[in-house]
Amino acid sequence: MSDKLFHFKSRWKEELAVSGSGGSFVLEMPIGVLSVYLPTEEEWVRRGPDWARSLWPILKQELEDWCHECNAELRVDPTAEVFAI
Repeated sequence: MSDKLFHFKSRWKEELAVSGSGGSFVLEMPIGVLSVYLPTEEEWVRRGPDWARSLWPILKQELEDWCHECNAELRVDPTAEVFAI
């Protein structure tokens, strides 16, 4: 099994911290119904961190796997926020 490019860790204030070799960022993770919001690929290319813009397909797959393991829903939404940390 190959190593993951992204690592996920829940943070306070309903956030999911995502880190990779190029840096870190935060995605929304509301707790009412445990879910993670990821911008669409088109929006990710516009607003995602520079180092991760071309990695959206890998991020989505690894995030789907993480959500499955944590019984969370992945919601791909063009209005989803992404914050640099």
